Amino acid sequence: MARPLSPSAMLATSMHAQPGVYALLLGSGISTGAGMPTGWGVVTDLVRKVAVQEDAKTADQAAANPEAWWSEHHGEGLGYSSLLESLAPTAAARQGLLEGYFEPTNQEREDGVKGPSAAHRAIAQLVKKGYVKVILTTNFDRLMEEALSAEGVAAQVISRSDAVAGMQSLPHAPITVVKLHGDYKDLGSLNTPEELASYPQPWNDLVGRVLDEYGLVISGWSADWDTALVALMNASPNRRYPLYWDARSSKGENAQQLLAGRQGAVIPAAGADELFTEVLSNIEALERLATPPLTTAMAVARLKRYLPDPIRRISLHDLVMDATEVVAQGVIEQPLSIPEDKGVALQEVLDDHRERSHLLRTLLVEGVRHDSDRVHDRLWLDVLQRLMDVGSVRRLGVPIQEHLDKARLYPALLVQSAMGTAATHRRRDDLIINLGTQVVGTLDYGVRLRFPAAQLVHPWRALDQDSVKLLPRYRNQRWIYPVSRLLREDTRDALSSLIPDDDQYIETFHGYEYRMSLVHALTAKGTEYLHGPMPGEYVGERAWSRDQQDVPLAELAFREAAGLAHEWPWVEAFGGLDGYEARLVAHREKLSQFKAHAGW
Repeated sequence: MARPLSPSAMLATSMHAQPGVYALLLGSGISTGAGMPTGWGVVTDLVRKVAVQEDAKTADQAAANPEAWWSEHHGEGLGYSSLLESLAPTAAARQGLLEGYFEPTNQEREDGVKGPSAAHRAIAQLVKKGYVKVILTTNFDRLMEEALSAEGVAAQVISRSDAVAGMQSLPHAPITVVKLHGDYKDLGSLNTPEELASYPQPWNDLVGRVLDEYGLVISGWSADWDTALVALMNASPNRRYPLYWDARSSKGENAQQLLAGRQGAVIPAAGADELFTEVLSNIEALERLATPPLTTAMAVARLKRYLPDPIRRISLHDLVMDATEVVAQGVIEQPLSIPEDKGVALQEVLDDHRERSHLLRTLLVEGVRHDSDRVHDRLWLDVLQRLMDVGSVRRLGVPIQEHLDKARLYPALLVQSAMGTAATHRRRDDLIINLGTQVVGTLDYGVRLRFPAAQLVHPWRALDQDSVKLLPRYRNQRWIYPVSRLLREDTRDALSSLIPDDDQYIETFHGYEYRMSLVHALTAKGTEYLHGPMPGEYVGERAWSRDQQDVPLAELAFREAAGLAHEWPWVEAFGGLDGYEARLVAHREKLSQFKAHAGW
């Protein structure tokens, strides 16, 4: 028997094919993840407060079973709206009573409570992408509006029925949020059973139109209290588009009747957060299939347009971070155990990372090249941060081969090397230092250790030297510095436009290796897990001055660059001129040890 498609996949496919066709109906359950109480949570708390005042000894009983307590002490059935009516008979009193439940205190703000939930944020992105244009909600809070505003979406919010006549038509507004019960600050909010028994005619007309013309996705709304809305849904003739309802809030009798009457489907999500984040993820997967890949030339052209324009900063960010996420996804999907020859398996993984990161590295090189005012350095560092984070997170419960586990950091190392080589060519030594020191990540060696990027993506941490020697691409050639050779070769493709000449590229890359080795030395303090300077081809047989045989050519070029610079950030990095000169001398001695060890 064929397995039926999941309702979530069906919904995402339909929304992707027909953007704007589905409206959302959101109840109090959507705000649970944000720390907002559900209607029943408010009931329980209010009953507990009443019990503390009327019969303090029964307060625990009231909290455990508010219905029984209320019936015993007040002789009537307990409901959210009826309780509010009893405690606060006027609209103004109800507003004041509810405010503490919907507005965060200063402490709650600091703790991230009562802000937009994952569901609100996912919905806001769906709105921004054009997939949702109408939201009906019974909630009094303003979390949906906050989430939309954070995405830069200006919502048309209708919280009173008398505003319907002047509203922009639903198809023409970017998004319309209809607050059926009003805003809690609005004295016209609908709270009591009498108020919820029927809607004003403008509400009936507007909601009836939505129910007739749109598909509907319901989340966090149980259909237990709102008699008027249930009646409108029962009366709606629409059968054009499906109804979807999350499993958590669709269990009641009324909900089941509505589902049966409209042939709706239940989405087996644990709650609103899971439902809408999954729908967003599924739609984004469909977008990637439907969108032709952006060519490197097109992407670079866009980047050059965006760089000097402050109005296009968000577009620049999205362009670069979208390319970053392609690389990050490759890290997430990378196997950690391959039952093949060690060198063959590693080469396959490294080649995939290099190819996936080509577009990103090219964008970053061009960004460093053309960002002469250094306006966008934070964006370049954010890219490195993202790849460090995804490459260093622990992968539990899967077989792990150490050389493949290390390789998850290779994209971050490639990105750092590409930007660092471009920065060396453009005399942006400040950026090289920042690429090694101003991005910090975490590794878990039983204890969580915080390392700067120079240490976390140190070549020895991202590449297993013995495994690199086995790569089939080298056809049994044995390089003295195989890691350095591999990194230079794999960084080359992104710098072909900036540095067309191969000899000049090699010299520039050696200059970068020398500089980053200084940062390695600078950051190698305090724990056994840190690595000092890495030997590489920049200290190879031909990398030393004939006139000054104990001085590497990279140091001479470095000092020459210092003489040409208006500001030389390395002096400050090493604590002043005395520390700077002492560091260069000590570094030269270390590189001489590498040279002697290699037998030159």
